[in-house]
Amino acid sequence: MLIREKMETVKFSPAEKGVVDYLLHYPELLEEKTMQDIASETFTQPSTLIRIAKKLGFSGWVECRRAYQEEYAYLSSHFVDIDANFPFKASDSIMTISKKIASLEQSTIEDTLSLIHHDSLQQAKQLLLKADNIKIFASNANMLITHDFALKMNRIKKHTSVSTVKGESTYEAYNTLPNTCAILISYSGESESVRLLSKILTEQHIPVIGITSIGDNYLSRSVDCFLPITTREKLFSKIGNFTINLSIIYLLDVLYSVVFAENYQKNVDHLIRLGKMVDTRKSNIEIIQEDHSFPTDR
Repeated sequence: MLIREKMETVKFSPAEKGVVDYLLHYPELLEEKTMQDIASETFTQPSTLIRIAKKLGFSGWVECRRAYQEEYAYLSSHFVDIDANFPFKASDSIMTISKKIASLEQSTIEDTLSLIHHDSLQQAKQLLLKADNIKIFASNANMLITHDFALKMNRIKKHTSVSTVKGESTYEAYNTLPNTCAILISYSGESESVRLLSKILTEQHIPVIGITSIGDNYLSRSVDCFLPITTREKLFSKIGNFTINLSIIYLLDVLYSVVFAENYQKNVDHLIRLGKMVDTRKSNIEIIQEDHSFPTDR
């Protein structure tokens, strides 16, 4: 749940409610306002802001303000001219739809990139590099997306599998081999299945990378490493999972790439060697033709 949403649902006293209304209406002013300034303008005491912060789950006002500012900055960026839930209209021409989807997907990549933090990505990279096995748990479209990531990882000898049989994911979580890194993917981060899987994997001492929405949810709190995805869509009031799907694809491509780069030349040579042995495709288009004289041992 976003901080903004918590402010609208948590029960506050009348004095606290006055401050919360101020915060909801003027988030852009927090950068220049001190605790005393806000208390003065809302006819309250600084201690009121501390109580609000603690009701929202923070240790104090400074932490709460910083998190709320980051959330506001995120929500105010990128998707300014396009609606992630309804990116085109019934009256749009096919070329207009094409342009709007292009704009939506460009915004999604930029949006997801803005959420990537160096330390979290570095932690995810190390967890994947150290693991002998990588196990992915997801559902529906999220699960389908992960197969390309697994294919690429397997081709560079990083054994990766996806839990695909409905009803078997719990068994597979319990049977996860030692020295495995699990990846849990869930947009809401709150479903009963993802809660159960996270609990089982933690009990099995399996490190977990969680890919989920921003804000406070069970998955982001319970995993070893949290990687946020673009958070712009409703759960079902929308045309399709455009931004969710693309954000997950982009993030998985980033994870594959940082793992690949750790042994860059070795992986390049390995893939070219495999391609020469396995890939028999031919083409008359020069730009995609392969140079079979390309050295594989360097």
